[in-house]
Amino acid sequence: MKRISILGSTGSIGTQTLEVVEQNKDLEVTALAAGSNIALLEAQIRKFRPSLAAVWSEEKAKELKARVADVPVKIVSGMDGLLQVATEPLSHILVTAVVGMIGIRPTIAAIEAGKDIALANKETLVTAGHLIIPLVEEMGVRLLPVDSEHSAIFQCLNGEKNNKISKILLTASGGPFRGRTREQMKDIQVEDALKHPNWAMGQKITIDSSTMVNKGLEVMEARWLFGVGMDQVQVVVQPQSVIHSMVEFEDGAVMAQLGTPDMKLPIQYALCYPERRPLPGDRLDFWKLKDIRFEEPDFENFRGLALAYQAGRTGGSLPTVFNAANERAVSMFLNRKIGYLTIVDIIEGAMERHKVIPHPSVEQILEAERETYDYIESRW
Repeated sequence: MKRISILGSTGSIGTQTLEVVEQNKDLEVTALAAGSNIALLEAQIRKFRPSLAAVWSEEKAKELKARVADVPVKIVSGMDGLLQVATEPLSHILVTAVVGMIGIRPTIAAIEAGKDIALANKETLVTAGHLIIPLVEEMGVRLLPVDSEHSAIFQCLNGEKNNKISKILLTASGGPFRGRTREQMKDIQVEDALKHPNWAMGQKITIDSSTMVNKGLEVMEARWLFGVGMDQVQVVVQPQSVIHSMVEFEDGAVMAQLGTPDMKLPIQYALCYPERRPLPGDRLDFWKLKDIRFEEPDFENFRGLALAYQAGRTGGSLPTVFNAANERAVSMFLNRKIGYLTIVDIIEGAMERHKVIPHPSVEQILEAERETYDYIESRW
């Protein structure tokens, strides 16, 4: 029996993880953590019977505790609660499906406790990869990617441990506004940006996909996961989302992982690695597909991707500023406080005024985040 804990159990990745658990009887849930959706968390507790559950708000935790008083589960809250879920003694693997830098401390705690990590929280490596990767190696745990693109790369590298990577070809759908100019995107509304052509995701990552910022975060994540330089990660726009990513080796051979756009595949692969198991769902029909198209990314009109490369090449605390500025800007856009194009303007402004710290500690990373939020609040 493999026991799992989940940070972010009520979000898109968390709920799909629990669907995978349902389909695999040798997987068991020991701990769950959610933000504020206690109605769904209550339903999950009653169905999966974890011994521990966490919500961020202490008030919500009290309400949840009353609602599940008839169930043998301990309810905790705040960062301390997330840390308890991350280090739950019986769990073997932690699924980090929370959004944002809130995932850093629980991920580090889980690694230090000897847990394998199924990583869906890209911000952890974007901002703290220089701390996470050495710790993973020191503790001898496995860091298994859940993002479809990084899972694809991971799968392409199976059996290739001693062969040198020439470059990673990180695919992107291009989002709902592929081919548009900045002028054509100036009046985009929230509802427009939430209509992704291929994937069903949470609101924040859907907006990030539309701006191509998400792909920039994935570039930075890939360099840490696979030990390559920023310029060895090449973004390739593949609008059908059939090829999830590719690896080119030094002899020129290119390996690709293909499949339908279904997040349960990389989730199940991470939880059951190295075993592949049956998974219900659609399959690629190459007779209907007929062709696969490729395009170059548009760095001029989607400047968030260009800024991500700049942040990743500079390193230090600048990726934290890039990520934090985007998090706050996307939240402001979703709350209709700024226009769509202002998201990237805010990121650029925050990066320009930041003094880079070369090798930041966790405390310095979190301080850079706070300073970025303060800057944005003072300007917008």
